[in-house]
Amino acid sequence: MLTIKNCMILVKSLCLVNGTEIRVYGDVINEDAYICLTDIAKKKNPTEAALVISHWLRNRSTIDFLGLWEQLHNPNFKPTEFGRFKYESGEAAFTLTTKQWVEATNAIGIISKAGKNGGTYAHSDIAFEFASWISPEFKLYIITDYQRLKKDESERLSIGWDVKRELDRIKSFL
Repeated sequence: MLTIKNCMILVKSLCLVNGTEIRVYGDVINEDAYICLTDIAKKKNPTEAALVISHWLRNRSTIDFLGLWEQLHNPNFKPTEFGRFKYESGEAAFTLTTKQWVEATNAIGIISKAGKNGGTYAHSDIAFEFASWISPEFKLYIITDYQRLKKDESERLSIGWDVKRELDRIKSFL
């Protein structure tokens, strides 16, 4: 599985409603893309996106979803630590950051990146779940634009393949 740690090439931005741009890293075609949760969170609170993400992470349903996703996609996931977070998520004072989640559970579905193009990124499955928490309408816009991005990227790659095939055909005649 491609992870954002292995592939830091910006594919392109998703342009969404009201001019909101959402950064995407990774392989969109093969469903190994990571979408910037920080950009999505700015739709809810432009100045405190990290706080929005932290509030989402403290929900029991979020912990359940992240744990299930990791169990399905990550052979190195630590279920014992997941169980601890799941238990604690029922307490009023429970808090959780992306860094705490990743370090404790060895998660690969959600990560934080510092520096240029930094932010919190999540696999598209997780990002769509986060977008739903922000707003069902916003989730639909993200899914629609993500599908458009996949289609555009697929067409771009197929055009490149057709050109390469034509060049090979011409070379064979020479």
